[in-house]
Amino acid sequence: MYLWERKDWPGFSWDKRNLSRLLIHVSREQGRLLGRMEALGFELRNEAHLRTLTEDVVKSSEIEGESLEYDQVRSSIARRLGMDIGGLTPADRNVEGVVEMMMDATGNYSNALNEERLFAWHAALFPTGRSGMSKIRIGNWRDDRNGPMQVVSGPVGRETVHYEAPPAKRVASEMIKFLRWFEQPGDTDPLLIAGLAHLWFVTIHPFDDGNGRIARAIADMALARSEKTGQRFYSMSAQIRLEHNDYYNILESTQKGELDISQWLDWFLNCLLRAIEGAQVTLGSVLTKAHFWEHFSKEPFNQRQIKVLNRVLDGFEGKLTTSKWAKIAKCSQDTAYRDILDLINRGALQKDPGGGRSTSYSVINR
Repeated sequence: MYLWERKDWPGFSWDKRNLSRLLIHVSREQGRLLGRMEALGFELRNEAHLRTLTEDVVKSSEIEGESLEYDQVRSSIARRLGMDIGGLTPADRNVEGVVEMMMDATGNYSNALNEERLFAWHAALFPTGRSGMSKIRIGNWRDDRNGPMQVVSGPVGRETVHYEAPPAKRVASEMIKFLRWFEQPGDTDPLLIAGLAHLWFVTIHPFDDGNGRIARAIADMALARSEKTGQRFYSMSAQIRLEHNDYYNILESTQKGELDISQWLDWFLNCLLRAIEGAQVTLGSVLTKAHFWEHFSKEPFNQRQIKVLNRVLDGFEGKLTTSKWAKIAKCSQDTAYRDILDLINRGALQKDPGGGRSTSYSVINR
């Protein structure tokens, strides 16, 4: 029996006493982070916001198995924020759609969440009207014309059904209840609202596709409301991506359990806490980047060098090699090597231990 089949659905309950200490701890860390970010100043705060939103969009899509180009996402967000980051990369329609949804959810957090807004988000996610090769209903609730909505894994013919959503004929009425509660949640703690909204939405699973990304956008919207700011400095989606196995396991066990969702809320709040703690890495890298460019403010670096250095300073995954430089800068490896050698001579880069084909380079922190 799934949650939505329970007699008292959606009458969720939880152990307030056991969760209260965790709630206090998460709320305190949330406040501390916001205080530290407020002290950074306008430009550094915007840089942290840009980096967090980029990470959020990229990782939320990765959870669903979709890989978005980092530079496209960053450029799309920067344009919308009015930030001059240099060398803006044109973004595909699907990238623009995901960015548009996330920025509307968090930037316009105080606006009411309603059916029309959700339909607009869904249409933005699927600009071609297709999910992969399959045609789907865009900007409308699912109709289950191809059978019940199920979350499955495994090869064709031997699928494992992890979850089956309510039948399509119930979706409209279920969403009316959900949206009414989201806008008038009573005295529920703001952080619990984020966790509840996430679970409730994916349990209804109202769309043919995109339910996970929209659920996480709704949770981010609830978190923005709790902080009363549209600027994001930690990424719940990035943390969920790191813990995606636990995420799917706790979702499945919760959706097959009772209406007491204490375990889900405990996991959600702890995941949120780890996301907030992980923001210290973002804060540190933003300061490192600012100090680096301050030191080299009078250096005439070329556009390729600026582009790659920014990518590295933004949290480059893996080691920087001439081949990776060439790929990012869209140049030959010979040109990449000359760019790197020039930066080594100026004291901006250093050669890492090792050599041969494994030769890599790193930024010299200032």
